Amino acid sequence: MNTSSLPRERLKSSRPALTFGRVDRGIARDWWRKGTVLLRRLESRGKIAVDRYPRVNSCMSNRYVIIRALGFTLVAARSTIAAAQEPIDRAMIGRLQEESRAHSQVLETYRTLTDEIGPRLTGSPAFKRAVDWTRDRFTQWGMSNVTVESWPFGRGWTLEKLTLEMTQPRYFPLEGYPEAWSPSTRGLLTATPIYLGDKTADQIKAMGATLKGAIVLPQPPQEGDHLITADRPQPGDTEERVRIGAPPMLRTEGLTPVRDMMPILQQLGVGLVLRPNQGQHGTLFVLGNPKTKNDAVPSVILAAEHYNMLVRLAQHGTAVRLNADVRVKYQEADTSAYNVIAEIPGADPALRNEVVLVGAHLDSWHSATGATDNADAVAATMEAMRMLKAVGAKPRRTIRLALWGGEEEGLLGSKAYVDKHLRGDANSAARDAIAVYLNDDPGMGPTYGFYTEENAGAKAIFDEWLGALGDLGVTRNPVDKIGATDHLSFTAVGIPGFTTLKDYRDYDVRTHHTNADFYERVSEKDLQQSAIVMAVFAWQAAMRDGKIPRAVSQ
Repeated sequence: MNTSSLPRERLKSSRPALTFGRVDRGIARDWWRKGTVLLRRLESRGKIAVDRYPRVNSCMSNRYVIIRALGFTLVAARSTIAAAQEPIDRAMIGRLQEESRAHSQVLETYRTLTDEIGPRLTGSPAFKRAVDWTRDRFTQWGMSNVTVESWPFGRGWTLEKLTLEMTQPRYFPLEGYPEAWSPSTRGLLTATPIYLGDKTADQIKAMGATLKGAIVLPQPPQEGDHLITADRPQPGDTEERVRIGAPPMLRTEGLTPVRDMMPILQQLGVGLVLRPNQGQHGTLFVLGNPKTKNDAVPSVILAAEHYNMLVRLAQHGTAVRLNADVRVKYQEADTSAYNVIAEIPGADPALRNEVVLVGAHLDSWHSATGATDNADAVAATMEAMRMLKAVGAKPRRTIRLALWGGEEEGLLGSKAYVDKHLRGDANSAARDAIAVYLNDDPGMGPTYGFYTEENAGAKAIFDEWLGALGDLGVTRNPVDKIGATDHLSFTAVGIPGFTTLKDYRDYDVRTHHTNADFYERVSEKDLQQSAIVMAVFAWQAAMRDGKIPRAVSQ
C-alpha cells in the first residue's frame, strides 16, 4: 500500500504488528556473520577443508554454504529458544497503562523542565536548579537512595543580554545566539561589518588595525547544499539501515578556513565574529565549547538568511551599520557538574544486588529549552520510575535511574559515573552486577523500540518484550549500533547498553540543538507512551532469571 499521502496517525496504524519469531534483515545478517565465524573456527581446527576461492563463474563450495547456514541456524535457534522462554508480565503492563491513564505526571514534569527551568547548559544555575528539582521529586515520590553525585567540570556560563540589530541601510533586528562560553563584547559595538570570506590569511593579517574592535563576517553565504533540507528516513518505518546519530554539520569555508582564521582575529583584537549555520527558515544550530578562553573573540551564530543578507550587502558596496552587545556571566564558584540517582530496591535476596540501570541526560544546549534533547526523555524515565513505585512494584533486581550531566559536552556525566563505580579491576563485581543499561536520548516523541547493538541474544529478548506492546505503536528493535549518547560509556566497559529508537520527523532539519527545541515539539500522548515502554523494559529486565546477554565478540 502506498502510504506517502496518509496522515501520520494512519501511517503508524498501517505498520504490521510484531509477531513471535519475527527476524528482521539486520539480525539475519548478524546470524550469517556468526555462521562465518563458526566456519572459520572449524577450518582453523582442521575439522573441515573448504575451497574459499572457487573458480570464476562457479558456485560457492557446497560445504561452505552448508556449514555457514548451519551456523546461521544454530544461532537463530539459540536466540529463538531464549525468546520462547521469555515470560511476559502482562498484568504489570496493564497496571502501568492504567496508572498512566489515571494519574500521569509526565506532562507536568516535562513542562517544568522546559518552561520553568528552561535551557540547562551544564554548569549553569539552571542546570543546578534542574538537579535539585529532580532530586526533590524523587524524594517526594518515595524513591530509595536518592543521591546527587558531583564530578569536576569547569565553569558555567549564562547569557545576560544580547543586542543584534542593523541600523543602516534600514532598521532590522537580526536573529542570532552567542555560542556557549563565548566571552562578552567590550560594551556596545557600532560598526560596519567587514566581510573576510574572500581573503587569504596573509590578506587578513595585512588589514591590521582596521580589524581592531570590528564586527566581521568570516565565511561565504551558507546556502544550497550547505543547508539541511531533509530529515533522514524514519528508522522505525523501514527494515533498511538508516543513518544514526546527530545530523551532519555543514559549513561554508572561504579562502581561509574558520579554524585557521580565528587565532588571527584574536591577535588583531576583532570585536565580534558573526557566523552562519546550516539551518534554514530561521532555524539556528548553536553549540559551544567549555574550553573557550576569556580572551577569545566573542562569537554569535546568525540565522543563515540574515547572515547571507549582510554578506550580499557588503559585497555590493551598500553602507551597513550594526549594533551588537553580548553580555555573559561565568559561574566559577562551583565548577562541579552533577548526576542525579534514584532507585527502586530489589526484593529478591539472590538478585537484589544486581541493577537494571536506566538513564537520560538532564543537560541541554542554550538557544531553546532542550525539549527533545533531552527533557522528553528525562520526563519519560522519571515517570517510568514513578509509575513502578505507584503500582507497588517489587522488582527482583534493583531498578536505578540516573540523570546525567555533561552529555552534550562529551558524555561526561556517564563517563564520570563509570570511572567511579564500574571501571577497573577494583570495580569488577559492581560492573558484573549491572544487568543492562537502558538509555533514552536521540530522536523525539514516542519510543518505537531499542537499537540492539548487534547483540543477537538481547535482540531476541527485546523483540518478545516489544511484541507485548503492539497497541502502543512500537515497531522494531533494529540490530544497528548507535553512537554519540550515554550508553557508550557502559558498552566501553563490557556492559550491555542500549538506546531507544525514537521519531526523527523534523529532528534533523528543525529541532536537534536548535532554537526551535521547545515544549510544543512533543505531545503528552507520546510522553506517556515512552514512559510505559521504558517502565515495561526495566521491569522485564529486573524480573527475568538471567541478566541481558553480553555481546558476543566476532
